[in-house]
Amino acid sequence: MLSRAKRLPALKAIRVIQISLFSVFPGYRFAYTVQTLMQITGAKILNWLIWAAMALIGVAASRELFRPGQTDTLDAFIILLATVVSVATVTKQLPLQNILFAAAITALIGGAAHGLSAQTGIPFGPLTFGETAGPKYFNYVPWTVPLLWIIAILNSRGVARLILRPWRRVKNYGYILIAITAMLALVFDLALEPFAAHVKHLWLWQPTKISITWHGTSPMAFLGWLAVSVLIMAFITPSLIRKQPGAQPPPDFTPAALWFGAIILFAGSAGCAGLWSAVVLDAVLASVVVLFCWRGAKW
Repeated sequence: MLSRAKRLPALKAIRVIQISLFSVFPGYRFAYTVQTLMQITGAKILNWLIWAAMALIGVAASRELFRPGQTDTLDAFIILLATVVSVATVTKQLPLQNILFAAAITALIGGAAHGLSAQTGIPFGPLTFGETAGPKYFNYVPWTVPLLWIIAILNSRGVARLILRPWRRVKNYGYILIAITAMLALVFDLALEPFAAHVKHLWLWQPTKISITWHGTSPMAFLGWLAVSVLIMAFITPSLIRKQPGAQPPPDFTPAALWFGAIILFAGSAGCAGLWSAVVLDAVLASVVVLFCWRGAKW
């Protein structure tokens, strides 16, 4: 960060430019100051970088989908880049430190919940992590699991915000946003489980007393995922509230692109593995979410 002594000449130069413009064009109200123009340029560059990263994710996911059996390096690349894009997208509306705090809390709670479940069976049920999940933090939980939680929660929240645009001024908007985010995170997990357990072997669910399962996953796991999602949102929502009042920003489709891209990857991989019931359910749920997103985007 520049010192005060180094910032003053730059600020004076900006002020001189503004005064000069007003003196050359007296009575004219400029739409943008120099500072605003700099902010707009930075926002455009960030947006270009985000969509370039999205294109890279799309290429890598396509390679994963059409040429299965690739190395774990490609999976790690997709997860890391998707996490970075998920965090960077929210910085277009909120300060970076707020987003990093929310991401850290999400990773901590989600990762701890999965690690606890591997040790005690609570809250998701008994599971065993596979070697393909990657090295473990403190021999407790693989490094990929906290990042998956960041991707799931932040992008589910982005999709929920898009859906709720018509109800932005509703009194209980915050509580509704938490509930819909948790439900979208649950849909994300419904698509993730067959992919993670049967295609990538990131983890293996152990048998429980509940005989009904979704491709080996107990209903307890989905109830636990829903509860943990609500808990995470309860902790991170205060840091994700926009403190500066103003007009509603235009719809941001980046979280929706990431969320639907993940569902397509999970469903496509499940189809390659012959898990057609998972493909059908993913398609139905994604279609319903698309309709609500389309309505929200038109508002």
